[in-house]
Amino acid sequence: MYKNLTVAVIIPAFNERPSIEVVINEIKALQSKDGITIVDDIVVCDNASTDDTGKIAHAAGARVIREEQRGYGNACLAAIGALGDPDVVVFVDADHSVVAAELPVLLDDIAAGSDLVIGSRVADKQENNALTLPQKVGNLLASRLIQLLWRQPVTDLGPFRAIRYPQLLSLNMQDQCFGWTVEMQVKAIQAGMRVSEVPVSTLKRIGRSKISGTVSGVIGAATGIFGMIFKLWLQQRSDRTEK
Repeated sequence: MYKNLTVAVIIPAFNERPSIEVVINEIKALQSKDGITIVDDIVVCDNASTDDTGKIAHAAGARVIREEQRGYGNACLAAIGALGDPDVVVFVDADHSVVAAELPVLLDDIAAGSDLVIGSRVADKQENNALTLPQKVGNLLASRLIQLLWRQPVTDLGPFRAIRYPQLLSLNMQDQCFGWTVEMQVKAIQAGMRVSEVPVSTLKRIGRSKISGTVSGVIGAATGIFGMIFKLWLQQRSDRTEK
């Protein structure tokens, strides 16, 4: 619990054997200044891994569920379905690219009144080669496009984020793959939620990325992200026309 908020962490994971235990242990170790454990529940979604990611996560003390249909969105949706009734849900990548000690920074903004807080990966807090060139360019273009279409200041689509649980459910998230993060951000903007950003560090991930580390992954991510932005924009225009 943190500032009277119960906190659940969701970790989507596909073949993250080298890093998953480290990530879980760092999250479990988080404590407030008065010595209270910050995170109440850690749910790892083993997204059809072919290694022993799930077994390691379970041994490390996380609740583990299995989702056979691959896709970041599918993993997140499955994990959400396994939650109890927390106040806040935090999404953390399984590759150790996130500094777990910065999690309270996101929660501080939630406690101050935000509905959704995005961890913005600012340049001066990135390890060398932590983000690939396609990641940097894609994030920049997508962020600028959202600013242009919705007049909302956005600097990153960072997956390290915190959101109030009731608001998360109200977004009716649908995307099963690469469009998940941008779907959440845009839908929150459309719904008039209080969306904020906080600067966070970025570490060079453990192991090779299944997305930015492959040509097919880069193309798939770009298609999913920009396709989702235009899909939501067109839906909004259609709704306004019908009214």
